[in-house]
Amino acid sequence: MEGKECRNNGKVVLITGCSSGIGHCVAQGLKVRGWRVFATARRPADVERLQADGLESLCLDVCDSVSIQSSVKAVLDRTNGRLDALFSNAGYGQPGAVEDISREALREQFETNLFGALELTNQVIPAMRRQGAGRIVYNSSVLGLVAFPYRGAYVASKFAMEGLADTLRLELAGTGIHICLIEPGPIMSRFRAHAYAAYQRHVCAENSPHQERYAAMEARLLKEGPAAPFTLPPAAVLKRVIHALENPRPRARYPVTVPAYLFAILRRWLPTPMLDGILRRSGGGGRR
Repeated sequence: MEGKECRNNGKVVLITGCSSGIGHCVAQGLKVRGWRVFATARRPADVERLQADGLESLCLDVCDSVSIQSSVKAVLDRTNGRLDALFSNAGYGQPGAVEDISREALREQFETNLFGALELTNQVIPAMRRQGAGRIVYNSSVLGLVAFPYRGAYVASKFAMEGLADTLRLELAGTGIHICLIEPGPIMSRFRAHAYAAYQRHVCAENSPHQERYAAMEARLLKEGPAAPFTLPPAAVLKRVIHALENPRPRARYPVTVPAYLFAILRRWLPTPMLDGILRRSGGGGRR
């Protein structure tokens, strides 16, 4: 059952983005359950810290093809070619109105959130094909289902991730490789801090017609503690990842938090003008 220790059998999982938040929580949680966890991070200092926590850890930068290839090779070398699961978690959110997002900013968003995840997937599929089994789990978002204002770059990357995952699920049917999407709403993590750094790099608020909205958005990004209702700890995501990796019949999608369930339902049943009104208010025009 979920929560019991060492119920697994030493299966191997590779996880990206483990320096903090969801990735770190999932790595520790799966290790407790008996998984052999390769917890990766981009910075060497984070890798050393993960190793000090008792995790096998490697440097993996999802924006670097050489890093992706060398990391997968290192894992397979250590496990005699075995890799049972991939949890593709690394990512960040680029805030800003669509008209203020440059090509460079959008490219950076997609390099981290999508292109790296796809390249890593294509590196691990051959090993899973040889085994005749595997699980590939993507950390998507409620914003892979619906759009909020001032999150256009992030929304676009997660919509694209959902489409690629759906296509992979169809293409890999019958191989024993299962594709799953985790779709969290608000989760306690360093997401807002990373988003604020991306905002500062790429958005010039002073020259934007959205300047007033940006002031409210900056306050939200810098706020201490939960910035949205129904925020849950990363353990809520861990619970869904455990099901996706260990259940004999994993689901295609795992919403996490009340907003994720709610918007999935509203997207299906409401006419677009009515849904747009709800999304404008829920997104807070960048305020939430």
